[in-house]
Amino acid sequence: MYQIKTLNKIAQVGLNELPAETYTIADDTAAPDGVLVRSADMLSAELPESLLAIARAGAGTNNIPIDRCSEAGVVVFNTPGANANAVKELTICALLLASRKVAAGNKWLDAQAADGVDVTTVIEKGKSQFVGPELLGKTLGVIGLGAIGVQVANIATKLGMNVVGYDPFLSVNAALSLSRAVRWAKDLETVWKESDYLTLHLPQNEHTKGIVGKDAIAAMKDGVRLVNLARGGLVDKAALIPALESGKVASYVTDFPDNDLLKLPGVTGLPHLGASTPESEDNCAVMAARQLADYLENGNIVNSVNLPAVELPWSGITRLCIIHRNSPGILSGITSALSQESINVENMVNKSKGDYAYTIVDVNAEVSLESVAHIAGLDNILRVRALKR
Repeated sequence: MYQIKTLNKIAQVGLNELPAETYTIADDTAAPDGVLVRSADMLSAELPESLLAIARAGAGTNNIPIDRCSEAGVVVFNTPGANANAVKELTICALLLASRKVAAGNKWLDAQAADGVDVTTVIEKGKSQFVGPELLGKTLGVIGLGAIGVQVANIATKLGMNVVGYDPFLSVNAALSLSRAVRWAKDLETVWKESDYLTLHLPQNEHTKGIVGKDAIAAMKDGVRLVNLARGGLVDKAALIPALESGKVASYVTDFPDNDLLKLPGVTGLPHLGASTPESEDNCAVMAARQLADYLENGNIVNSVNLPAVELPWSGITRLCIIHRNSPGILSGITSALSQESINVENMVNKSKGDYAYTIVDVNAEVSLESVAHIAGLDNILRVRALKR
């Protein structure tokens, strides 16, 4: 019986993927095998020895201590693409909000009504202050061509925009999904210089934090319009504020506002609505639960942010799931430990991701606790599990 701890309200359709005969689900489990989380802050949370995996029902994982998890042999999953349609739709809305001053016009009307003004008498005179450009014929720069960025780029072409995209890690699947009308840029400078509108669709990490900074803004067109529904830290606020005040950046629509930004001209703040649809929450919950279950029951890893994707059909009696550092000599140590018990390897797969690697070994025999302990004691081994079919 696997113990699953929930740190947020997880959609029931997702929890239904974890049947009661195999899983116990609670929000107060002291020794969980797995954690299901959305936005709860785990950065300072203790990682119990029992914990094998964390599944984030969403794409961003900056609320999870990735480095500590990796060293503890804890797999961290996310759900890329599960909320892509929701964010795509809001991004198109944000592009329109960046242009047409819809939010400002609505606030103005509400204020007129609150003051007792008959709004029908002031609409025609007041509307001129909310004039904004059309999207048709303008150039949209899309930074990050993952599941969301590709969809945004494709639909923007249908709106008559010229689209230029940038992603140094463009996957084969993303490239195949990208419209031929989208032009791929080799460098960020090209996107900065050519775009009338910019939208960000990339994770926040040490390489991307502040990617829209002083130099990037200086390279942009005057009056550029910026949409950020990805992560607030992607934009350097210290560089953005003077750019908004001067009009260099004509508008900024963000899902991550603060009091300073909301005081500035051209800023439209949204209360982190990107994936806030019932469909998205259901999709993320189902995807997270399925990935967690597949790892706990079969050792397969799909959509992990800290370990490689590894899937292997069962071909033995016992399956060893081994998380280790990406160091030489690991595989020979594993096979040597098994050969000491005269156990032949039926099937094996090994893949690495940065400093870490994952190995699945299927054997047609029982593996003793002593052998498991032997492997676990080898240098650079972080976690060993023995699953039985």
